Amino acid sequence: MSDAFAGHSPAMQQFLRIKAQNPHALLFFRMGDFYELFFEDAVIASRILGITLTQRGASNGAPIKMAGVPYHSAEQYLAKLIQAGQSVAICEQVGDPATSKGPVERQVMRILTPGTLTDKALLSERQDATLMACFVHQQQVGIAWLTLASGDLRITTCPQVDFAQHIARISPAQWLCMEEQAELLSGLTEDIPALVSPDKGLVPAWIWNADEGKSRLTQLLNLPDLQAIGIDNPSEHILAFTAVSALLSFAAYTQGLGWEGKLPHIPTCVVENHQSFISMDAATRRNLELTQTLRGESDPTLFSLLDACENPMGSRLLRHCIHHPLRSQVETAKRHQAIELLLSEYFVLQEIRSFLKQIADIERIASRIALKTIRPRDLASLRDTLQILPHAQELLRSLPQEDSLLSQLTNDLNTPTELSELLQQAILPEPAAILREGGVIADGYDATLDELRLLSVNTGQFLIDLEGRERARTGINTLRVEFNKVHGFFIEVTHGQTDKVPLDYLRRQTLKNAERYITPELKAFEDKALSAKEKSFALERQLFDELVERLQSDVPRIQTIAKALAHIDMLCSFAVKARVLNWVKPELVTQGIVQIENGRHPVVEAQLAKKSLSFSGNDCVFNQTRRMLMITGPNMGGKSTYMRQVALITLLAYLGSYVPASKAVIGPIDQIFTRIGASDDLASGRSTFMVEMTEAAGILHRATPNSLVLMDEIGRGTSTFDGLALAWSIAKHLLEQNQSYCLFATHYLELASLPANYSQCTNVHLSAMEQGKNLIFLHQVKPGHASQSYGLQVASLAGVPKSVIVQARKKLSQLEAQSAAEGSSSQADLFAQTTHEVTSSDSLENYFAQDQLDQEPSELEIAIKELDPDSLSPKQALEALYQLKNLLN
Repeated sequence: MSDAFAGHSPAMQQFLRIKAQNPHALLFFRMGDFYELFFEDAVIASRILGITLTQRGASNGAPIKMAGVPYHSAEQYLAKLIQAGQSVAICEQVGDPATSKGPVERQVMRILTPGTLTDKALLSERQDATLMACFVHQQQVGIAWLTLASGDLRITTCPQVDFAQHIARISPAQWLCMEEQAELLSGLTEDIPALVSPDKGLVPAWIWNADEGKSRLTQLLNLPDLQAIGIDNPSEHILAFTAVSALLSFAAYTQGLGWEGKLPHIPTCVVENHQSFISMDAATRRNLELTQTLRGESDPTLFSLLDACENPMGSRLLRHCIHHPLRSQVETAKRHQAIELLLSEYFVLQEIRSFLKQIADIERIASRIALKTIRPRDLASLRDTLQILPHAQELLRSLPQEDSLLSQLTNDLNTPTELSELLQQAILPEPAAILREGGVIADGYDATLDELRLLSVNTGQFLIDLEGRERARTGINTLRVEFNKVHGFFIEVTHGQTDKVPLDYLRRQTLKNAERYITPELKAFEDKALSAKEKSFALERQLFDELVERLQSDVPRIQTIAKALAHIDMLCSFAVKARVLNWVKPELVTQGIVQIENGRHPVVEAQLAKKSLSFSGNDCVFNQTRRMLMITGPNMGGKSTYMRQVALITLLAYLGSYVPASKAVIGPIDQIFTRIGASDDLASGRSTFMVEMTEAAGILHRATPNSLVLMDEIGRGTSTFDGLALAWSIAKHLLEQNQSYCLFATHYLELASLPANYSQCTNVHLSAMEQGKNLIFLHQVKPGHASQSYGLQVASLAGVPKSVIVQARKKLSQLEAQSAAEGSSSQADLFAQTTHEVTSSDSLENYFAQDQLDQEPSELEIAIKELDPDSLSPKQALEALYQLKNLLN
C-alpha cells in the first residue's frame, strides 16, 4: 500500500486507492445496504442531492466526511448527479464478506457519465445522450460521436471554421479532447454558449492515436479493411481515426470493459459527408427554434409541434432528422410518398399508431442486452413487442406499397421466431423488477428450478402432514410441528407429555412449559427447505445470465427492427400532422426555384389556433431572375415571422414532411442561414453588434446560389449611417457575389432603391394601416416598399408613457420640418441618387455628412429650430408667428 494511504484505516485505504484510479468521478462505495461517499465526494453529493453530510470517525488524524444513499433506491440519486453534470463510479462488493480477511474486495463495475448512459431511469426517453471526441491538427478537426444507448457510431473530418456548425448539429451530452487542445476547441465553439465544456484529460494520451483508432474500428466491425463502410483512402481520415480511438476506449472503460475493451452492440460506423445534409449553423438552429425556443424551453418548437410519435424511438429519430434535413431529393421524396400512402388509408394509419403505442423501446433494450445490463422486465417488454410484430406487418402490407420506403420498412419487421419463442419460454408473464428477488424465470424452463420452487411452496403442507403423522404415532394430541428463523424446524411437546416422546426425538431446546425436538426426517427436510430458496435465487441468476448470453447474437436483428419501427412512427406522425394541420405535399424540382403559395409559420399558426385565431398566409417566389426580397414594414408587422416561415417550410420539405402552404415547389437547397435578433456574448467580450457582424461575416463567406439566407435588421447595432452603409454593402454583396435566395428585412427605407439597380432584387412590404390613433397590422406581404416604419405607434402599443409619445411626435415633426426647410431630398431619394455612384469602399456616412455640411442653414431655419412651441404663451406664440413671417418675406 502506498505511503500516502498508510495513516488511514484499511477500509479508507481501499476507498482512496479506488478513488485515485477514478479521480474525475464521484465514487459510490458499496458498504452493505448503502452506497457511501467520503471526503470531498461526500461534500459534493450532499450539496447536489440535498442529503445529510455527516462524519464516520477519523482517518489519518482527521474526521472523515461521509454521505450515503440506499443501494435499492440509488437510481433517483444517480439521475440527479448526472443531470448536474457529474460522473459517478459504481464500486460494488465482489468478495464474500464471510470469507474475507480485512475489507471485502470491491471493484468499480462501471462509470456513469453524461455521454455514456444506457439505464432507462437515467436517460430522457425522447432525447439521445451522445458522447463525442475531437482531435484538431493543421486547421482540420476529426470528430467521432457515439450514442451508446443505441450503438449509433459516426465519424467525420471538417475544417476548423466549420467545427461549431457540426457541434451544434450533434449537440453532445459530453465531449472529450486532449488536455492541450481544450482551449483551442473551446474557442472554436464560443458561439454556442449552451454547449458543455470539453472534458480534457479523461483519456490517456497514448490512446489518441490514428493507428489505434483504425485498428479498433476494424476489430469492432469485424472487417478485413474499412472499404465496406466507405473508407477507400484511410489517409483522408487520420484525424477521425484519432478521435474514434479515444471515443471507443472511453466508452468501453465506462462500461467496465477496460481501456482496450470492445463494445459489442455497434453494427457499423457511418462516415458522414457534410454534403448529405442541409447545413445550418448554431445561430440558424437557435433562431428557427427547431428543438428549443430562444428562451431555452422545449415548447413551442418545431419538434414539439411535429412530435406526434407514439414511441420514444420515433421521437428520437424525429429530433435527429430535424437537425439533419436531407439534401437528397430522391430520399426525401420517398418519405413524401410514404406519407401519401398512409393518408390514403387513414383507418389503417390509426391502427398502426395504436400498435406503435404498445411496443417497447427495443432500441435501448438491445443495447442493454449487448452490455449485459438488461433487467428482467426489459426482456418481458421485448417478448411482448416481438409477439405483436406480425400483426403490424399485416397492417402495413394492406397499404398499396409496391417498391416504396414503407415496403422496405415492413420487410425489416420480420420477426425472429426462435428469439420470440425463447423469451416466451424463459420469462414469466410479469417478472419481478429486480432479479435478486427471484420470480423471473418461467415455470417449465428448468427442471431443477421447478423442483426448488416446489419445495419452497410445499413447506407448509409438509409440516401439516408431519404433525398429523407424529400425533398418530406418539399419541400426543398437543404435539406441534413449527418453524422460526432462529431455531429452524422443530417438534414441540408440553412437559406433561414428554414421557410419550419416542427415542428418535433429539432435544433441540428447553422452554418453561415445553420441550422442542428434532427428528432425522425433519432435519433432512430442514436442510433441503432452508437452502431451496437461496439455491433457487442463485439458479435464476445463472439461468438469466445464460439467457442474456444467448441473446447476444440477436442484438443486430433487434436493432434493425427498432430502426424500422422508429422510421414508421415518424412517418405516421408526419401523416397525422399533415391531415390535422391541413398541410400539403411539396414538390421537389431540380431547377433553382422556391415557390410557396399561402405559406404559414407552422408553430405560430398552431399557437394562434389554440386561441381560435387564424394565421394570414403569404406567398414567396424565388427563381433565377428573382434572388432577393427587400422586406420593409413596421415592427410587429410580421417580417421576422414571414422570413422564418419560408425557412421552416423549406426545411420541412427536405425533412420529408408535408408543409403548411397551399402549394410549395422547391429546388435544391444546400444551406440555410439566419441573421436574426439582437444578443450579446459578454462572457466572450463580444457586444451585440460584434455578434451581429460575426454572423453576417459567416454568411457572406459561405452562402452559395443554392443557399437560403435570412437577414433581419442588419446594421442596427451602430450609428444610423454606419448601419445603413453596412446593410447596403452586405445586400449588394449577396446579390453580386453569393447570389443566394435572400430575404432581407430592414427599417432602412433607403435600401428600397436597390431594385432600381439590381433586377434580381424585389421590394415587398408587410402592410399596416392607421385608424385614428390605432395601428392595425394586416400581416400581408404586398409588392413595393413601406412608406414608414410606424415606430411611434408600436411604442405606444408597447405601453410607453403617453407623455413620451407626445414629445416624440413633436420631435419627429421638428425633424421633418427641418428636413423640408433645408430643401434637401429625403434620405430615400438621396440614397437612390447616389448608390450607383458610390463604390463598396466609399463611406456613405462621410458622403451624407459632407452633404449636410455643404448646405448652410438659413436665418428662417435657425429661428424655427430655436423655437419651442411648448414653452410659449398664446401671446408669445402669436408674436413668434409674425417674426417668422417677416423673415420669410
